[in-house]
Amino acid sequence: MKLIQVNEDNFDTEVLQSDRPVIVDFYADWCGPCKMIAGVMEKISSEHPEIKVVKLDVDRFPYLAQQYDVMSIPTIMTFKGGKLYKKKVGFGNEGAILGLLK
Repeated sequence: MKLIQVNEDNFDTEVLQSDRPVIVDFYADWCGPCKMIAGVMEKISSEHPEIKVVKLDVDRFPYLAQQYDVMSIPTIMTFKGGKLYKKKVGFGNEGAILGLLK
């Protein structure tokens, strides 16, 4: 599955109203660890169709980053049933990220 870019217009639809668990990658283009985790997110997205993986650029959409208290990037959040489930700051491997849904 292709990673979905979310923004202030589609965040509610893609994340909060999703019928699947969602992993949100809060990132910025200039962030080295964000670039490292991008490959992990792509792998999860392609190997786990039961999970929606989305990316949110904190520089372009600071309001959403602020709303979810993103102070450092990368920040990974998981949502289930429209509610924030778990949050992790910093790089994580596939197992650590998938573990946020358990």
